[in-house]
Amino acid sequence: MRVKIHGKVKNFRTVWYENGTVNLIDQRKLPYKFEIYRTRDFRDTASAIGNMIVRGAPAIGATAAFGMAQAAFRFKGNDMEKFKEYMKNAADLFRKTRPTAHDLFYAINLMDEIIEESNSVGEAKYLLKKKSQEYADKSAEMCKRIGKIGEKLISNNDRILTHCNAGALGCVDYGTALSVIRFARYNNKDIFVFVDETRPRCQGSKLTAWELEQEGIRYRIIADNAAGYYMQNSEIDLVIVGADRIAINGDIANKIGTYEKAVLAKENSIPFYVAAP
Repeated sequence: MRVKIHGKVKNFRTVWYENGTVNLIDQRKLPYKFEIYRTRDFRDTASAIGNMIVRGAPAIGATAAFGMAQAAFRFKGNDMEKFKEYMKNAADLFRKTRPTAHDLFYAINLMDEIIEESNSVGEAKYLLKKKSQEYADKSAEMCKRIGKIGEKLISNNDRILTHCNAGALGCVDYGTALSVIRFARYNNKDIFVFVDETRPRCQGSKLTAWELEQEGIRYRIIADNAAGYYMQNSEIDLVIVGADRIAINGDIANKIGTYEKAVLAKENSIPFYVAAP
């Protein structure tokens, strides 16, 4: 994602792994301060998930994958059985951090499979590092594709409502709903975004608004119960949200307040879209 620092624009991922350190944009500090939180111990990485330093299912999944690789490299010795027991304890620690995020369990299970298929501690360490990076890269690429495909739904001068934070901060990069909005902007579409504040943690007013500000996309923060007013007055053209979970029948679960927006959109004949990998 693009971040303005001292008048210059730099690109950051929400989470990345480098030289044994997991680097995270500290989302507790936004929008007032941009700060990178660094962990060199997998237990600190697990705490970062639990303490909301990182949030959003895709970002949590990538953080857990990096944390598992981090844990592996702290193990000393070549005894594979002891290594497996050690890594099982690490996996259990990560599973207890944020039980609402499915990506967390998916990433850990993927890392567990790699350990089981490895023939040595050294091979397991190499593959965990390699596959955790591939996991993060794939997650970012899926979000990029969502943006490229979804931006076709947006017309020039559209006014868009979004709820919570389905942006790069909740993913590894690009985001889901905000990826669509980003790529509309990259394709020179003039758009305006209504941002629900999204109480109680205000991910909309604190995080989504911050991301839009970095991208130079025009926006307005509105109270959670104000969307109906703007819809009734024909000031919103479409709604785009992300998804915390998608059921096998296509039903979606998302941040509290999403259902309300869906009902309002239907009653006001406004298209309602869910952007999710």
